[in-house]
Amino acid sequence: MANKTAPDSSRRSERSRRAIFDAALALVGEVGYDKLTIEGIASRAGVGKQTIYRWWPSKAAVLLDAFTADADTYRGALPDTGDVAADLKAVLRATVDEFNDPAFQAPYRALAVAGAGDEELSRTFVARLLEPGIDVYTDRLRVAREAGELAAGTDVRLGAEMLLSPFSQRWLMRTGELTYAFVDALVDQVLHGLRPRG
Repeated sequence: MANKTAPDSSRRSERSRRAIFDAALALVGEVGYDKLTIEGIASRAGVGKQTIYRWWPSKAAVLLDAFTADADTYRGALPDTGDVAADLKAVLRATVDEFNDPAFQAPYRALAVAGAGDEELSRTFVARLLEPGIDVYTDRLRVAREAGELAAGTDVRLGAEMLLSPFSQRWLMRTGELTYAFVDALVDQVLHGLRPRG
């Protein structure tokens, strides 16, 4: 008689977790954040809502974990070809493509709206996603400063925020289209102010 092993509960839990994440991301795109419910997520994922409540206190917490689940995969250094302008433009152009993707937009906008009224959610979102993103720009600008591409006294953290804040403002508030031309001009304008004088 073959030996029977007990089911691996950790694998079952991981399958359920992934199903919940997939359901939350799909549903927020279909129905919007206001109509997103724990019940709806549970039904789409094929789990009981008590399973969700055991792991998360709210739909915002589910959505945040779903949206940031693979964030570590995308982290790392920005390219360094020796031309900081070209490197920043290449990365920001790829970011334009990502932010213009409806599958990315729906959860990100939902979390931005939810975070406006939930300080804890906002702080967690910033810590998990925004700060690591700012850090990679800060690191690339630091390398450029050390190479003499930027002025010696450049505040590289402020420089990173000068690049990313107008991008975020335009996207969140829909003050204009996110285009390659926009980010190219943004990089040129910011770096103009950070270059060595004389």
